[in-house]
Amino acid sequence: MESRKQQQTAKESEATEPMVVMGKIVGSFGVHGWVKVFPFTEFVGGLLDYSVWWLGKGDGKWRETKVIKCNVHAKMLISLLEQCTDRTAAMVLRSMQIAIPRNQLPVLSSSGKDGYYWSDLIGLKVVNLQSEDLGNVIGLIESGSNDILQIQSLKEGENERLIPFIDQVIVKVDLEAHQIIVDWGLDY
Repeated sequence: MESRKQQQTAKESEATEPMVVMGKIVGSFGVHGWVKVFPFTEFVGGLLDYSVWWLGKGDGKWRETKVIKCNVHAKMLISLLEQCTDRTAAMVLRSMQIAIPRNQLPVLSSSGKDGYYWSDLIGLKVVNLQSEDLGNVIGLIESGSNDILQIQSLKEGENERLIPFIDQVIVKVDLEAHQIIVDWGLDY
């Protein structure tokens, strides 16, 4: 008979496919084990299509977790996950990333604006046309009229930069070079 530790290790080792981070657990919701999820998807309910999520700390190790229930709640999701039965268990999951294996996601075109997921942009270096380093993408904001890149400068003391994710500003998204080229000044 397999021990619980062996079963958990087996579930963790099943994540051999490249994973796409689709959200993050930001806290507990209520006292019955529900968690609040901030989705990184284009639409708030984008994670509702998946009955299994993979949880991880960003270190490349993922643990498969079954979603018992999940609902949209304002601009967040509230979810009840397998083996998360109370508030204490939910709080342990705080800050965990939620990922889906890339092979389970819809296929994107290989060129053009639809050739990547938002999560593919997180961590990319942002440089302008003058080759000045503006920082790294730490998130995206859906504002209604257009999406906005959140850029964190690597220089100490500089504030977060917000850059509109529109064709007039985004010159090139180069996933292979791990960078985004923008028509945006350092002083904007």
